[in-house]
Amino acid sequence: MCGICGKLNFDRLNPVSPNLLKAMADTIQHRGPDDEGYYTSGPVGLGFRRLSIIDLNTGHQPISNEDGTVWIVFNGEIYNYKELRQQLHAQGHIFRTQADTEVIVHLYEQFGEECVKKLRGMFAFAIWDERRRTLFLARDRVGIKPLYYRLTTDSIVFGSEIKAILADPEVDAQVEPAIIDRFLTFYFVPGEEALFRNIRKLAPGSFMLVKDGRAETKAYWDLKFTHERQSIEAAEKRLLELLEESVGMHMVADVPLGVLLSGGVDSTAMLDFAVGKNGPTLSTFTLGFSEPNIADERPYARLAAKQYGTQHHETTISAEDFADFLPRFAWHMEEPVCEPQAVALYYVSRLARDYVKVLISGEGGDEAFAGYQTYRGVLWLERLKSICPPLNDGISAGLSGVNRMLEAHRLDKYAPLMRLPFREYYYSRTSSPFNYFNSHARELYSPDFAATLDRPSALSPMKQYFGNGAPKTLLNQMLYIDTKTSLPDDLLLKADKMTMANSIELRVPFLDHKILEFAAGLPETFKVRRFTTKYLAKRALRHRVPREILERRKAGFPVPYESWFRKELKGWVSDVLLDRETLSRGYFNRRAIENIISQDVASGGLSKEILSLAVLELWHRAFLKQHTIANAGSSPALALSKS
Repeated sequence: MCGICGKLNFDRLNPVSPNLLKAMADTIQHRGPDDEGYYTSGPVGLGFRRLSIIDLNTGHQPISNEDGTVWIVFNGEIYNYKELRQQLHAQGHIFRTQADTEVIVHLYEQFGEECVKKLRGMFAFAIWDERRRTLFLARDRVGIKPLYYRLTTDSIVFGSEIKAILADPEVDAQVEPAIIDRFLTFYFVPGEEALFRNIRKLAPGSFMLVKDGRAETKAYWDLKFTHERQSIEAAEKRLLELLEESVGMHMVADVPLGVLLSGGVDSTAMLDFAVGKNGPTLSTFTLGFSEPNIADERPYARLAAKQYGTQHHETTISAEDFADFLPRFAWHMEEPVCEPQAVALYYVSRLARDYVKVLISGEGGDEAFAGYQTYRGVLWLERLKSICPPLNDGISAGLSGVNRMLEAHRLDKYAPLMRLPFREYYYSRTSSPFNYFNSHARELYSPDFAATLDRPSALSPMKQYFGNGAPKTLLNQMLYIDTKTSLPDDLLLKADKMTMANSIELRVPFLDHKILEFAAGLPETFKVRRFTTKYLAKRALRHRVPREILERRKAGFPVPYESWFRKELKGWVSDVLLDRETLSRGYFNRRAIENIISQDVASGGLSKEILSLAVLELWHRAFLKQHTIANAGSSPALALSKS
């Protein structure tokens, strides 16, 4: 696990400065504090920061082929590298190290850009081919590892994080205002564009070839949903085999390794498969909260840790911890994301770094096997709508009435959807066209800013996945959209940035592409059956995961930020959102922001909107000032104001 960066000038007489590469790599030192390395050859330069995980003694990068004509910098892990190494050695390739990085170099020599199809793992890498004068950038199938770039008529500069690109004095940190509306629509930034103008993300499952000043991007993988006829028993057996294989491959490391426990099915399953594969005793880690009426994951994590005999570690965070970290959260994330669980992940990985260098996580199981309650809700909603379409208005009114009588909010998002076709409301499990920002945009945005907005453009990263290549069935359409958008641009972005902030490698066995392809071939009833989500996975794990965990309601790390914003952090919220600097940006109307804050304090329900606005402002303060943060430890923190 590492951080990579580099630059290619299209003018062959314009060399890349070693000092520039050093400056770029220094901005991502947290991704690789163990080692650094550089390669320059005229107009091209590659930089590298290393977190040593495998082949501790000889894995120094950049690494080349035998004659020094192909050079690579690589971030990630290739889990089938030993098998590939044997094949390449039999074909005459000579290896100097035991590292998976060198395998990619020789695989590229043998197969060119098609080499990515043979890799099983998480990766982002850059290869400079001296003979072809070609830069080859590639990213893993689902976007576990990030890769950003800035392409102009003069050069391309790239990095594992945007900070590395901004270290180039030729790059100005400027906001792309249109992306603000996209962020507030989805609570993250889907698609290949970033909030920084002219900086883009290489799409998951794709590679880029840069030659003679021209860049061409190609997709090499997509998730294809099929319907393979099989019995539930056969599918259950195959899933257990795949999990056993995937977790075994993900356990390979030359450093201490642990498991991140969230108290749920997926992370506990990872622990079950991991026990005994990497030394006598595993370490496990979890996080909780002492606030009343908040679901506490620690008892379930303790249950799992006791059953499997791990060395268990816990930590807690407070409202003050949450607020203190948010400025650094914006700096590390680099893209605004409304993800309170990301703060929890930062603190639990900070705990883990004193014991291990690698964490196994259950991320991705819900996207693969349909674990979110949203999937079940939408399926039942669409079935209800199909029974008698003329009655949909009446059913919508009825749902609203039930909601009022029960004084609940679970049905709030479903009642208005009775009047809309599926394609007009399902953008992602994380968003809805009826979120507060969308329905109050006229009051929220200033007139000048509102005049610049382009609603179709804001929605386009989602809408494109309803096209010809989309799955035909309803549930698979939702899974496909989430796999292409909220998974890489929200969940995995958070997972990478928050763990790497603590120099921890996070591995996600559920997202092995073999498992994803298997899940995509299952009948929908194997994923959601009646009121049970993730049906096959729960059935397969019923003898391996404690019943108390298997049958509990999904929670994750339920950070109580809603309560904090109304109580302990009420003053902090006002200090950030109503500050003169915040309002001077010209995006929002002051009265609208005041109304959001007062409404949330009075009755709740708008904490997600408040966090989104706060994260957006802290992003501006981190990156769009002359005193842009130089490193995580020196980020300017806002004083905590209690009231």
